[in-house]
Formats: sequence, C-alpha cells, structure tokens
Amino acid sequence: MRETYLRFLSLAQALDGASVPTVDETAKHLLQLIALRQTQGNALTVTEAMAMSEVASPATIHRKLDVLREAGLIAQVFEGKNRRTKYLVPTEAADAYFAKLGQVMSKAVASA
Repeated sequence: MRETYLRFLSLAQALDGASVPTVDETAKHLLQLIALRQTQGNALTVTEAMAMSEVASPATIHRKLDVLREAGLIAQVFEGKNRRTKYLVPTEAADAYFAKLGQVMSKAVASA
C-alpha cells in the first residue's frame, strides 16, 4: 500500500507541472475544500473560507483565493437575489484537474 501511495504522489506531482496552473500546496488544499463543499451541496462562502484558521490566516486565505481565481480554478457566484453572499465554486478547469488526478490514482492502484 505504501508503494501505491508513493506512486500516486509521484504521478500527481508530474501531473501538477503539466496540467494545472502553478499554485502552491496551501492553494491546492483550499481548492480541495471548496470542491468538497460544492460536492456536498453546501458551497463554501468567502466568509467561511476566511474563517478557516486550520488552513491559514485570513490574509493568506484571501491571497490564495485570488491566486485560484486568477488561475481559473474557482469562481465566485451569487445564489438567488442575495448579492451580498459570494459562494466559491470550482470551475471546469478545476473539474478537469480533479478528473486527471482520478486517472492518476486509478493508474497507481492498477500498477500495484
């Protein structure tokens, strides 16, 4: 199992350089949290993201959200008529990145 995981990490690292705009590990972690919340049907708000002290400080989170938005990996959307609350959602580029990670994971498991 150790070898499978390490193979996955190796393949994922190679994938990162080739298919996703350069973002650091903190930004990737934030992207994962945004995608998980979206998948659960409870999109993360900007305010909620800023309060995630386990990820980073609010200032760092704000910068990472800007990096993810500029990389085309997240978008801010409004729901209904409420224009005060911004929700963070992964874009098609982020979905494609996660799909490629899934392929890499399948490849790592298949070669085990």
